[in-house]
Amino acid sequence: MLVSEDWQFHDIDKGADIILIHTCAVTGEAERKSRQQIRKAIKKHPNAKVVVAGCYAQLAPEKIAQIDGVSLVLGMSEKFDCSHYLEESDRDERGAQVLVSTVDPSSPAHVASSLLSQPDKGRTRAFLKIQDGCSFGCAYCAIPLARGRSRSVPLATVMERAEAIVEAGYREIVLTGINLADYRDQQHRFTDLLRRLEHLDVGRIRISSIEPQFLDDELIDLVAGSSKIMPHFHLPLQSGSDKVLKAMGRQYDAAFYRERLLRAVSSIQGCAIGADVMVGYPGESEDDFETMYRFIEELPVAYLHVFSCSVRPGTRLFREIAEKRVSRVVSAEVSCRAKHLAQLGQQLERRFASSFIGRQLRVLFEEGVPCADGTMLWSGYSENYLRVQVALDPSAGSAEMRGVEHKVLIEGVGEGLLLEGRLVF
Repeated sequence: MLVSEDWQFHDIDKGADIILIHTCAVTGEAERKSRQQIRKAIKKHPNAKVVVAGCYAQLAPEKIAQIDGVSLVLGMSEKFDCSHYLEESDRDERGAQVLVSTVDPSSPAHVASSLLSQPDKGRTRAFLKIQDGCSFGCAYCAIPLARGRSRSVPLATVMERAEAIVEAGYREIVLTGINLADYRDQQHRFTDLLRRLEHLDVGRIRISSIEPQFLDDELIDLVAGSSKIMPHFHLPLQSGSDKVLKAMGRQYDAAFYRERLLRAVSSIQGCAIGADVMVGYPGESEDDFETMYRFIEELPVAYLHVFSCSVRPGTRLFREIAEKRVSRVVSAEVSCRAKHLAQLGQQLERRFASSFIGRQLRVLFEEGVPCADGTMLWSGYSENYLRVQVALDPSAGSAEMRGVEHKVLIEGVGEGLLLEGRLVF
């Protein structure tokens, strides 16, 4: 909307008239990093109008407003009103102007996407948000407090924006949402939307994160038979202990998660499945952690995102602790468990990446870095979201690979688990 008003993006290091910081509140660490970025921007650009939005702004606006130098704090609804960014902020000795209203459960979900007029990374991947909010109510999660209940963007609106993304020249559409696969517009469900998107003139459609209960046979079979929907899911696990999963309020047990994951991996060629895992959930015993560790160790997952449990104000877990119905795990033990599980994650990621040595992958190249010997190191993502790099000699006619999809023969695994290979002609 700002670009349509003739505003232009600037590198934040070069300064700007308006700096928008979109915050996160999923953990206490996310809030701390948000405050750190806010203060950093204010210190470096004292004359800029600093606007703060996002989940942290929705849940703790007065706390953010107390940071000296913040001009404006916007809630989930208010951030979509372009006029707020352009008005003179009503700042006084009390600090920033705060415009935050309670999330209305009946408010529509706003469609959002990567910028169409200034495509990022050479028109390769565009993000398309189709859903907002969550109605599940897990005990530890503050997201429903900040985002409200699950709402979806109308199918016609999604298709209109998707067509505009294709028209702008992007090669891949990444679907995003808070509870993405809970998408529904009247009789249309997530798989109906995917089938519509398959008809677009775009090479790739990628699903970001979906809850395990939505990875049903229909979705698995759809992906298995599609040449456009990428064989990649991020499937949050949170715990491999049934006792902990029940305490969390998750809507599945470990056996169900394992069965769905194995069904997808066996049905979809080269399928990569990553998982979120939480350690140190209040009440998690050593046996619970050991059960989770052994459960994950035997899963064919491609990578892990490991988090330490962060107790969020306003959640059911927060009340359970306040009422002494459950006790926190000692912080030193949480850190030890997180480190132990992260090491397992690295092993699993290396195992998955190494399994493709000697095989061919289709890579959508995104960026190139010049080397001292005159070659260019081009990198991008495979269909199953493996980062791949090839060295090319510009004099051989391969000077520009950005936005190009090409077969690559994988020859090894380099630093940072970056796959290395050569183009196949």
